[in-house]
Amino acid sequence: MSRAPLTHGTISHQLAALSVPMLAGNILQQLYNTVDAVIVGRFVGDAAFGAVGVAGSVMNLFLFLISGGCDGVETLLSQFYGAEDGPTFRRDFYLSGVFGAGASLALTALGLLALSPLLALLRTPDNVAGYTADYLQIIFLGFPAAFAYHLVSGVLRAVGNTRAALFFLALSMGGNLGLDLALVPSMGARGAALATVLAQALAAGLCAAYLRLRFPELMFRRADMVMDAPLLRRTARFSFVAALHMCSLYIGKLLVQGTVNSLGEEAIIAFTAATRVEGFANSFGDSGAAAAAVFIGQNTGAGETGRVRDGFHTGQRLLAGLGLFMSLVMLLGAEPFLQLVLPAGSPASLEPAMGYLRLVACFYLFNFLGSGLAGYFRGRGRVNLPVIGATGHISLRAALSLLLAPMMGLPAVALATGLGWIGVVTFWYVFARQDLEAAKKTGGTA
Repeated sequence: MSRAPLTHGTISHQLAALSVPMLAGNILQQLYNTVDAVIVGRFVGDAAFGAVGVAGSVMNLFLFLISGGCDGVETLLSQFYGAEDGPTFRRDFYLSGVFGAGASLALTALGLLALSPLLALLRTPDNVAGYTADYLQIIFLGFPAAFAYHLVSGVLRAVGNTRAALFFLALSMGGNLGLDLALVPSMGARGAALATVLAQALAAGLCAAYLRLRFPELMFRRADMVMDAPLLRRTARFSFVAALHMCSLYIGKLLVQGTVNSLGEEAIIAFTAATRVEGFANSFGDSGAAAAAVFIGQNTGAGETGRVRDGFHTGQRLLAGLGLFMSLVMLLGAEPFLQLVLPAGSPASLEPAMGYLRLVACFYLFNFLGSGLAGYFRGRGRVNLPVIGATGHISLRAALSLLLAPMMGLPAVALATGLGWIGVVTFWYVFARQDLEAAKKTGGTA
């Protein structure tokens, strides 16, 4: 296996080269959800638009278990690639594919069984619940396709090739849009869900074909298709903890969604629109975290202590600047952005949505810094720290939202979210400084 490209060269240029395609991919992923919501709202109605928002909170709980698990695999693969350990890289790819496919099927069964209780737990209004169930049933059946895409694109990211995954995702996005327009008028919410699943399967197939043709040395062979119990246990631990991190974030969002649902249909529509817009802003922080994880992972595997330290500081400076910039963009652009996604005939939802979006934007600096810290810990292999921090964040967010929402409405959710970001960034920085000092003394091992 050739020398990992991120273990030498200009750090700022490499982080930018990694994060820009990831950012574009995250934005396209947000467009998946937003296109579904907007088209459903236009063709089916306001209740169906709100249903896509509720469905997003439920399905992301499961989908981020899948993507979080693949993030754990990606972390290990980036370290093996940095260490130029091709046989272990390929063997881990094989084991992750086999056992991950089984896990995605188990999640499909669990999702279908838990669907009705989850909608009841979220206090979903009756006129929204039917559309939500229709949408989620198809999304759950598409979990194996989602897993295949996240795993194969994670392999590409682990070796620093983020452009190819972006290209295939863009093609998939075009297919999703065309299928939405073809299926939603006749199938309603079910059509939007089916379009999403089919588009994701397309992206998975194209990524796998590209990987086999362009990077055959990364593909597992017959000799690699063996049981390696120690490697499987290590991969399972990384994947489980990374998935638990993502899952904990979305458990918090589910709890918050339950609070929002108790405020009525107008609040549901406003929150759905605001979080669609917010998702685009958060894409910048998410891409920075993913880029940091790959960069730190490769250099940790290669034992490049100085590049680990410099990469962390460079990444945090870039993310701080992005966070402040996005705060300004959201404060000034909240109204026109929201009008793009709100269904026609929902003017009453505009004001509460603007109140939420403008208040949460004031805390983006901490959001972006926290994303970079989470990516650093993933790359170093300390995947337990993001889980601990996220658990504290969501606990505070859910509790404050429940307490303050009856008095403040949606801005209470924004305030609770911002205070949670401040707390988790403070917590993570303490451990990041300790880890950087320890790496300096031990020569870079995690």
